Amino acid sequence: METETATRWLTDAEQCAWRTHLEVNRLLTYQLEKDLQPFGLTMNDYEILVNLSESEGVRLRMSDLAAATLQSKSRLSHQITRMENADLVRRENCESDRRGLFAVLTEHGMETMKKVAPHHVASVRRHFIDLLSPEALTDLDKSLRPIADHLRGQRGRP
Repeated sequence: METETATRWLTDAEQCAWRTHLEVNRLLTYQLEKDLQPFGLTMNDYEILVNLSESEGVRLRMSDLAAATLQSKSRLSHQITRMENADLVRRENCESDRRGLFAVLTEHGMETMKKVAPHHVASVRRHFIDLLSPEALTDLDKSLRPIADHLRGQRGRP
């Protein structure tokens, strides 16, 4: 028989930090998304363009792209269809695996990336980086890295 453990409720300080994290995450995502709208892109679109532009041959297997962007394969497939319609990406068959597909950055997709990236970086600076001192950024990175490492290790577990 399973023993019941006592719930470790959050202290006031813990709850304050948790809620501030949630609020910053929502507000920052909203603002960055809003700043991409004039270019007809969403944050998910931009993340896909970044992943493809930084990959060898500007292409990734759909399964690897789904893993990199934390999207289900079906959701990614719908998103890639939208992006194909905008001529940002195209799909190519994988010669070594008939069932496999690659997402490939098109020339227009690369041009879009080059045009949008400076605006996105300016938005990240304006709404995040420039609001913190270099020391605070270092502390934030040190504070968040164990959480990211832990969560990365949880991926794929039931």
